[in-house]
Amino acid sequence: MFTKKVLVSVMAMLLVAVSAGFAQAETGEVLLGSFLYFDKNLSSPAGQSCASCHLPTAGFADPDQNIPVSAGVVPGRFGTRNSPSAAYAAYSPDFFFNIEDGLWYGGQFWDGRAENLTAQAKGPFLNSSEMNNQTKDGVIKAVRKAIYAPLFKAVYGANSLNNVETAYNLVARAIAAFENSKAVNTFTSKYDYYLKGKVALTAQEARGLALFNDETKGKCALCHPSTSADGVTPPLFTDFSYDNLGIPVNPKIAALHGVASLPIDLGLGVTVGNSDENGKFKVSSLRNVAKTAPYGHNGYFKTLKQIVHFYNTRDVDSSWPAPEYAATVNHDELGNLGLTDKEENDIVAFLKTLSDYYTWW
Repeated sequence: MFTKKVLVSVMAMLLVAVSAGFAQAETGEVLLGSFLYFDKNLSSPAGQSCASCHLPTAGFADPDQNIPVSAGVVPGRFGTRNSPSAAYAAYSPDFFFNIEDGLWYGGQFWDGRAENLTAQAKGPFLNSSEMNNQTKDGVIKAVRKAIYAPLFKAVYGANSLNNVETAYNLVARAIAAFENSKAVNTFTSKYDYYLKGKVALTAQEARGLALFNDETKGKCALCHPSTSADGVTPPLFTDFSYDNLGIPVNPKIAALHGVASLPIDLGLGVTVGNSDENGKFKVSSLRNVAKTAPYGHNGYFKTLKQIVHFYNTRDVDSSWPAPEYAATVNHDELGNLGLTDKEENDIVAFLKTLSDYYTWW
């Protein structure tokens, strides 16, 4: 039950959130999640939030596009993978194995090690290369001191911050609720308005869409469907599967860590304990892809043009370095597409229609 004091606090926070342009809070839990998501006091030392590596204006990915991986709150510490976008991640199913096609689907992180968004939200707080808290207790102590602590208790109960383990689980739940909200998943790209008949694609964008969907040319839609899967949700541009694209080692990551090389990243294979899955990483949604450079699990590609060219020529252009893990590389759907330079550019033009907040009126 909201007391008058708590209600005033909630209304004040709601006004701040709305004025910041990111909180379309359908519920108190979503509003709470937005404050947790943007709170830089939840790292140790203070200074890094979820939004630091998943910023709305950067397509909910890392705004620093000059390095392939994200910097942690402790100076000189870096991750080993490119930060994926948090936008539309809520639509990923819980991690599962499909017996019919023998493939893994869903989950969170590049390697599927978190079953769902709630599980994923628990990880960065305690990761020494990210928010660097030593214990869950440190996170909850910061939440107890936060301006939104009354909102936390209003949403989850007066005693919800008393027990550290319970409170930590609720923090993750609230963040997941925010990431599942319309504030994060807006479906406001030019392509969305095109599907609604409100705008037309340019000639180049239309050619790019046709190539994107062509199973004998671009082949992109084989893993990044451009149509709705259920007839209700707009297309998500991922089938949530895992694949080895043959991306080379990115030596810039080792350089950031001050070493000559890093161990081979085996991705999904480590998560499921099966070497047949080594080198596979989650198929990303292409929504907001023009905003989320660099590309690939290790940020190897700096531009859309570069990664499209790689998809097109990987197996026929000897200038590309060898794959980081060669045994499971997908040679059926990419690597030798036979696209011209103009066709590559057409696909890039279409990909740029997938950025949210397109103004059509």
